[in-house]
Order: sequence, then structure tokens, then C-alpha cells
Amino acid sequence: MTTYVDETAIRFLRNELTAYGRRILEERLATGAGGNISAREGDLMLISPSGFSLAEATPDQFVAVSVKSGEIVQLNGLRPSSEVLMHLACYRRRSEVRAIIHTHPQFTIALTSSGHTLRAMFADCIIYLGTDIPHLDYVTVTTPELASAVGDHIGEAVCMILRNHGAITLGENLKQAFWRACTVEENARIQLFASLVGRPNFLDSAEAARLESLGSEKYRRDLIAQMRNV
Repeated sequence: MTTYVDETAIRFLRNELTAYGRRILEERLATGAGGNISAREGDLMLISPSGFSLAEATPDQFVAVSVKSGEIVQLNGLRPSSEVLMHLACYRRRSEVRAIIHTHPQFTIALTSSGHTLRAMFADCIIYLGTDIPHLDYVTVTTPELASAVGDHIGEAVCMILRNHGAITLGENLKQAFWRACTVEENARIQLFASLVGRPNFLDSAEAARLESLGSEKYRRDLIAQMRNV
């Protein structure tokens, strides 16, 4: 049976992916051909092509892959990102996830590869990333073992730190996943600088509960979940 594909939605996603891919490099969340990005429409996942800089990839170069089978379903002569299995593992576990961004943020890698754990330094970290960010010890990049480990440990989290590698952020849309990626690196930068000049003061679970109860923060959280424009 042929699966229905909303071509208008797919074209929109291709343009969104291109725009956010460029913003990832503009924010210095990756360099060169590093990092990858994907979005899902039904069973179809569009993912950045292997070997391409996110600053250069064009809408038609994003590779379409079946989430269920893992097969390339719309041939364009390009290979999907070498981390395609990691993206698939997240989509298969979390049906509500519609976008995934994998970055190589320098402050995040420096902080977490030296034994530290990313902890909330300011309110947006709690609002956008939650209070429990899983950290995965290094597993060789692009391997089935990494994809399996991510799938096994992501749980209900919207972000995962990959020690000596980078970060993954999930979202109901690309804007949400992108803002989460930016928040990860901003918090890591602040935490790293704070540890150099003094003793960091982390936000505790009591403050997290207070933030969660604020109507203004719920509004911000709900608003970004509905946004699709770049």
C-alpha cells in the first residue's frame, strides 16, 4: 500500500531545514560538515546529506528516509547524514517528535567532556530543556551502537548530551529544537565561565517547580511548540 505524502508539507520542511541548517552554523553550533538536522512528516524523515556543510545544503539535497524501514524513499543521488541511525532511533521511540538537531557546540563539549554535568544556570535552561538532561558517555560516532545507546537513554528528555561529541535536541518543530540547541550552548558557556571565576550557583528543584507553576513561562513554552516559521 502506498503511503500518502503531503508534498506541500514536504516542500515547506525542505525550506525550513535549509534555513535552520544555516542558522546552526551562524550560531557556531557546528563547523564545516559537522552537525546534522532532520524533520519528520508522517513516516517520512528529511535529513541533511552526508558530507555537506549545513551552510551549503539546498532544499532538494535533504534526503528522504522512511522512519519505519530506514530505506531511502526519494532518490536524489546523495547519502543521508552518517548519523541517520541516531535520528531514526529517536523518531521511533518518540512519536511526538517532529524535528531533531545534532550539534557540536564547543563550550558544551569542553564542559561535559572534562567530567562536568550540564546544570541549570538560568531560568530558560529549565523552561526549554527541563530539569533532567541525560548525559551519555562517549560511544563511537555514526555507529549502530551509538544509535542504540541514544534510543535506550533518551527517555522523555528533549535534550541529550553526548560526552566528547556534542548534543541532541528534540522538538515538536524545528524552531523548538533549534532554540533548545541554542539554550544548551548558552548554559554551558555560562557554567564554564562561572566555574573559572568562582563557585557556580545552580538553580535547584524548588526553583524549577516555581518556574513550572508560572503562567508566563507556560505561555512561552506552549507558544514555541506551535511555531513553524524561521
